[in-house]
This record gives sequence, structure tokens and C-alpha cells, in this order.
Amino acid sequence: MTVSLKASFQRFALTGEAMVLLENNVVVDANPAALQLFHCRVKEQLVGRSLPDVAPPALAGVAGHYEWHCKLPDGSGFWGEVQLTPLLLDHAQMAYATIRDITRRKASERNLAMAAQVFENCRDAIVVLDRTYKVISVNQAFSDLLGYEPGAVVGREAPSLRSGVHDEEFYEEIWEYVSKHGHWEGEIWSRRSDGQEFPCWVALTAIRSGDDALADYMAILSDITDRKRVEEQNRHLAEHDFLTDLPNRVLLLDRLRQALAAARRQHTRVAVMFIDLNRFKAINDGFGHQAGDHVLKEMAARLMRCVRGVDTVSRHGGDEFVVILADIGGVDQAAHVAQTVMHSIVQPLTVAGHELNVSVSIGISIYPGDGGDIDTLMQHADVAMYHAKQDGRNAFRFFSPEMNAHVVQRVQMENNLRQALANNEFVIEYQPEVSVQTGLVVGAEALLRWRHPDRGLLGPGEFLPVAEGSGLIVPIGEWVLQKACEQARRWRDAGRPVFVAVNLSSAQFFHDNLVACVDESLARTGLDARYLDLEITEDVIMSADDATMDAVIALGQRGVQLTIDDFGTGCSNLSFLRRVPLSKLKIDGTLVGEILRDPHDGGIIPAIIAVARGLKLRVIAEGVESAEQLRFLREHGCDDYQGYYAGAASTDPDLTRQHR
Repeated sequence: MTVSLKASFQRFALTGEAMVLLENNVVVDANPAALQLFHCRVKEQLVGRSLPDVAPPALAGVAGHYEWHCKLPDGSGFWGEVQLTPLLLDHAQMAYATIRDITRRKASERNLAMAAQVFENCRDAIVVLDRTYKVISVNQAFSDLLGYEPGAVVGREAPSLRSGVHDEEFYEEIWEYVSKHGHWEGEIWSRRSDGQEFPCWVALTAIRSGDDALADYMAILSDITDRKRVEEQNRHLAEHDFLTDLPNRVLLLDRLRQALAAARRQHTRVAVMFIDLNRFKAINDGFGHQAGDHVLKEMAARLMRCVRGVDTVSRHGGDEFVVILADIGGVDQAAHVAQTVMHSIVQPLTVAGHELNVSVSIGISIYPGDGGDIDTLMQHADVAMYHAKQDGRNAFRFFSPEMNAHVVQRVQMENNLRQALANNEFVIEYQPEVSVQTGLVVGAEALLRWRHPDRGLLGPGEFLPVAEGSGLIVPIGEWVLQKACEQARRWRDAGRPVFVAVNLSSAQFFHDNLVACVDESLARTGLDARYLDLEITEDVIMSADDATMDAVIALGQRGVQLTIDDFGTGCSNLSFLRRVPLSKLKIDGTLVGEILRDPHDGGIIPAIIAVARGLKLRVIAEGVESAEQLRFLREHGCDDYQGYYAGAASTDPDLTRQHR
């Protein structure tokens, strides 16, 4: 054995490196370090094993540097870096294999390779920056999202983290936060290579070296344009009315809050306008909700055309709208807008082949004079709107302190009326209607009274306006109708077959159950329809829509008498009256009262009687208080009369008396 070979064997035995001696790919010897590496307690556990048992096969006599996945006795393994040195010993082909465990290094390499693949194939844009915020590397998604090739950005400040939306202070705060806390996430606006700005979500992380020193930064960017679009759509839905697309109450209050804040700073004024569509329910009831929706959308569009871009038009619910006039100079400007709105809304529109006319009632409150906060201004505008309705509709009113006191009284009156209906506090008095020619009682008008527990007996003028405005007139009217029919039936059963006259409120025509209510009262009492006389004001007939007209015609078809009440106080369209199945005209008492005092009014009554004759209607005059008035009416052909001269109203009128 040569000296060098002996030295090699000594090194083989003593070296700390793991070495095995191979012959024809079989382990013939192993040093202690190799035994330890292969988890062998004695050499015999390793010697004699063929190379495939411990490592991939290799060509004998081929020197080189290899990486083998070596096998351990228990079936597990490790990665080894192998330096294979061939030698010829006694004509036998031998080889030294020096093996070093590189499992950790391989794992690191694998992790790095995996990270590189993740980096490159990640769908989110990734950019790595150095401590000076210069780009070290970007992935393909970055190039796809921003439009920059790697060569255009490496070594430069990241364009993805800059745009014209945010100021320098915004970015400085982000970098300061990351340096302190190690991570920041949030929404920023980024800019593509073509200059287009878009929203993205950024996760920015500080990367530290082994000694915890700040080394680099990594930013992950996600395009959130679609998400922002969905969020905007959801926000819009949450803040806008689904039918008209106008701001709803939520957005209205926010806009009003902003307008008041600006007015306080700039010492300007803000107007709040409450707008109510008059008699809108009749449209819904008469033509259906689809037609009503069409009207609401058209009214919303008209309102938008009446205001400036800085103002807000909101649908407050149902048939109510609210307008905020921001930064106005004075009340004149608000009045001008109100007049513009009224003129625009009143223009005819066609729905389901029918031409409709819609009017509005508008209440206005002004900041700061009418209130300094949202609730007060809204409440006062609502109060003013109520007064606009009370004053004849299609009008606007500014709030005044006196209105508040009236509203308090009105609310109390409404509550008392509800209690009165529940406690049976209403009573009906009947005023006879007498034939001018025979003097016999032919009927009686039912007049409602309220036996108030504190104020005594109240006439209709003291409570019916509140009942009409609150809608309580409908249940009260149903009660009156039922009681009047019951009384007429008792009279007939007692041998006095006279009719009973019941006044109908315009509000009752806005409820689709009026005809059904009449049918039910007649059916319950067994009263013949011809003994029921329903009095309708001239205004109801003149402003009747299709639903109201259908109800009037249906009542006439049932044989119910229909009387135009207070005729002569309005401006009737006589051709329109021909379409209505009327039975009588009632001359208003104010005209009767002027018969002997004003020759002009004395001439009106004969004209009314002539009109009635032309329409084949009977004529009754109310408010007759003297023999002279009765004589005048008899001379001009009036059929019936009522009033103090015919007898005062009472709960038990004398129907047998013959009047002269």
C-alpha cells in the first residue's frame, strides 16, 4: 500500500466528515462520522449495504459532486451533498464518498423556490422595496395591473403607491406607521402607466434582517374597483328612495345637517319645504298603485327641475316630499321656489289614458328664524304645510309661532274625537225639510253634534274641520250614516215614510269603501234606498276624478237620492252636472238670507231654480227664517225648504206638523 493511500485511510478513520468506502456500489467501510450521520450504532449496520439501499446508484469510477437523498435504516432520509472520489485498490474499483447533510439548505432552497413561484404566480400585485422606497422586484401581476414592465420600475420609487389623490402627508403617515408597527393595511388610490387612477387595497409589511434591522418592504396591492362599485351601489340604495331615486330620509337629514353647519359658518339661511300632494290617495284608489307610482315619479322629476344643483329634493314617504334650499338670501327666494313648484306640479299629466291634475300644499320653515336644529325646522315646516292645506290647498305658507299653538289644540282635539267615537259621545239632531206647496214634512237632515264632557253640546263647525284633516271623518261618517238609516227605518215603521239626508265629506270619497258602507247600512236597517238622501258639496263634484265619479254613479244606480249641497256658492259647470245622477239642488242659506236685502241675490235664486228645472232636478232652499222668504221661494217655484222657520233641529223632530 502506498504511503499516500495509508494517509488516506488514516484521514478516513479520523476525519469529522462522514465518509464511506464503496466497492462496486457496496459499502465496505464507514467512518464514525458516517455511522452517526446514518443513525447506525455499529459499523455492521451500514457495511454490506448496496448503494441503492443508502443512496441513488452511481456509476463506479465516476468522480463528481452530487446531491443524494440518502436513506436511513428506519426508512426516513436526508439530503446529502456527496463528493465522490474514485480509486483503484488491488485492481478493484473503489470510491470514497464524503457526505454532508444539507437537508436544511434544501428545505430553504425549496421554500425560496416556492416563494418565488408564489411571488410570480400570485394574482395580487406584489412589489418589494428597499429602505429608500426604491423598487427591488415586482411580479407579473404587478405589471398586468399597473402596466409597467419590471425594467421600467426597478430602482425607482414605486409608482403604484403614488397618485394625485393623496397629499404627501398621507404617505408620510403610512411609512411612519409601518416603521413603528411593522404592518399597515388600507385603501389608497393608485395610478397606472396610462395615468388612470383607481382604488386599491394595500398591505404593506416591513421586512427585517436577522439582527432585527429594517431591510426591505413588501407591498401587496389588490384592485378594488369592482368592490367599490358594489359598495357605492349599496350605499345609493340605502340612501335613496327605490321608486323615485330621490334621497330618502337618511340622506335628507345628512344633507340638512351639512347645510345648517355651512349656514352657521357663513351666516346664511336655509329653507326647509314640506310638500304634500293633495288628494293623492284618490289616484291610488281610483287607478291603482301602478298609476300612483307613475304620478310620484313624474312629480319627483318636476320637483328636481324647480331647484338648483346645491339643493336637495327628498321623498319623505307616501305622497310627501321635502326640499332643502341651501344658502338662500331670504324668504323671497324660498317663496319664488314654492311658486315655481306649484306652477310645475299643477300642469296636467296623463295616466292610463286619463288626464289628471295634481296640486300641492307647501309648508316652509327658515333657519335660523324658525329653528336652529333639524327636528325643530322639520316640525315647523310640517305645521306650516298643514295650514296650507287648511287654507284651501294648492298654496304655500311660511311657519309662524301662532301655528304651533293651533297645532297643539288640533292634536288635543284629534285625541278627544277618538275618545268621543269610542265613548259614544256623538248625537244626531234632525232638521225637518218641508214641502213649499203642501207644508208637509218630506224629510229631515241629519246634523251631527258632540256632547263634549267638559264643553257641552258642540256644533259641527267646532270639530268637523279637525275630523276631516285627521281622517277621523271616515269612521265618524260611517257612524252617522248607520244611525241615520236606523232612524229613517223607525220613522217608516211608525207610519212616517220620510227620507233622511246625510252630508258626505270629500274625504269619504277618497276611501274606496264608501259605496260598500252605504250598501251595508241599507242592508242592516232594511231601509229602501230612495229614503236615503246623500248631500255632496259642489266642490266635490267639480273636482271629481274618475274614482269619485264612479262612486257617485254607483250610488245613483242604487236608487239613493243625491243632492248638491250649498249650490250657488261655487262656479258650477252645468254640462258637467248632466253627467251626475242628481236628484236635487240645495240653495245655500247665505243666498236665502239676502233675498229681501239684496236684489242681486234675489235674482240669483230664480236663475238657480230655472237651471234645476232644465236639469229635471228638485230644488230645496236652506236657512229659511221668515214667511217673506218662504213666500219668495213659493212664487219662484222652489220645491222644499228647511231652516228655523220650518223647525229647529232636534233629536226627536215633529214630522206630523203641517207648516203654513
